[in-house]
Amino acid sequence: MAFYLNCNTHFFFKFSLLFSLLSFSFSQSDVVEAPSPAADSCNGIFLSYAYSSGTKLKPTDPTHQPYRFESVLTVLNNGDEELKSWKVSVEFQNDEFLVSASNAVLADGTSLPANVGNGTVFAGFPMSDLKTAIETAGDLTQMQVQVKLLGTQFGVAAPDVPLPKNIQLANDGFICPKASMQGKNEMQVCCRKDPKFKANVTIDEEFLPRQSGDLTIMYDVTRTYDSNYWAQVTISNHNPLGRLDNWKLSFDWMRDEFIYTMKGAYPYVVDSSDCIFGTQGQHYRDLDFANVLNCERRPTIIDLPPTKANDTTLGLIPNCCRNGTILPPSMDPSKSSSVFQMQVFKMPPDLNRSELSPPQNWKINGSLNPDYKCGPPVRVSPSQFPDPSGLPSNTTAVASWQVVCNITHPKGASPKCCVSFSSYYNDSVVPCRTCACGCPSNTARTCSTTAPAVLLPPEALLFPFENRTAMAQAWADLKHRTVPNP
Repeated sequence: MAFYLNCNTHFFFKFSLLFSLLSFSFSQSDVVEAPSPAADSCNGIFLSYAYSSGTKLKPTDPTHQPYRFESVLTVLNNGDEELKSWKVSVEFQNDEFLVSASNAVLADGTSLPANVGNGTVFAGFPMSDLKTAIETAGDLTQMQVQVKLLGTQFGVAAPDVPLPKNIQLANDGFICPKASMQGKNEMQVCCRKDPKFKANVTIDEEFLPRQSGDLTIMYDVTRTYDSNYWAQVTISNHNPLGRLDNWKLSFDWMRDEFIYTMKGAYPYVVDSSDCIFGTQGQHYRDLDFANVLNCERRPTIIDLPPTKANDTTLGLIPNCCRNGTILPPSMDPSKSSSVFQMQVFKMPPDLNRSELSPPQNWKINGSLNPDYKCGPPVRVSPSQFPDPSGLPSNTTAVASWQVVCNITHPKGASPKCCVSFSSYYNDSVVPCRTCACGCPSNTARTCSTTAPAVLLPPEALLFPFENRTAMAQAWADLKHRTVPNP
């Protein structure tokens, strides 16, 4: 019996030692790795891109062979000022297709997986600000972020290494030389502050200043509870010519959130099945998911018609329910923004009032409207709203983020807008899609310099092209002009 106990004791000791070693190895994998020794000589923002491993993938293609690659992008703040909303440009050059990236999102709002073969810009998420060694006593978990990249590249086989052309900091006010090689698998660069750059924010300010753009989206948390919060989304048009018709807004939830209810807008798809069969249904066992509006990871939001503006359930939100139309401020400032509210439920471990995280990868578009490219949400000073009780005071949001979107012109895309002609002595306009040079009798021709132009009332420019025929005929009768045929 004594021998039996001793054997079991010896086995238990060996098992405990093995378990301790395994636990130590697992805990070490979660610790932020130490920076490269070259970082010691950098008194600015140290960047490195290190290739880890790669394997050949199927199918076999001698001209365009795919390979798996794993790399680590490191951003370390060795400066004397906090780096807010860090962004790093990586100039990929091997037709890379990025599958996943930890601790970062694509700054242009593209969701992963995505083609990044022409280069891309990474933005920090969830840790977007990097503190200094001075204010953290050298704590790397607050000074440094490591982005683990996984994807597919084409054409670069071992022993060659698929490195990008260059890496550099994309934040304003920094100068980055061309990255240098450190061995065969790593490239590094030290970015320093530009002494000629004049910032409009001081280092003592807690938030970055608000930026300008063709379109801005404010994500304001107005009420917060342990398990959910209310957010107000404001879409504001600042471009003097651009407008949106039937806008559609989409974004990615990054921490398994879901939309319980909304006011002023509505999901394009009402579906709670992802919650019922997912972890949300397991956590919120007493919640009636029949009332949940949307559980998609990337929901699409649409505006409500004007008939819902005074609806006690869906409306009663200022600047809501305009059927998706946002006019330029030069046309009508009172109709240059659109507002809606939504109640968002959170998931563990974010179940406290102060744990707030905005959605990422914002995208907005409309019908017959320009294309917009949106940046990542940037934490700004809390927004202020007029007090709903009518008192001469303002109500401050709990937290606010700003998304800046600018009009882009994709290569090879045909223009979606058209010049309209008018003159100060004529009360009519001539849109080019309805024969700016006149309508020819021969339909094979597209324009005639001798045929009479089709004149329209100015308000006709607010209608789609296919709905202007009746207005053209009525305007011609009113002005006693002939209507061309066709």
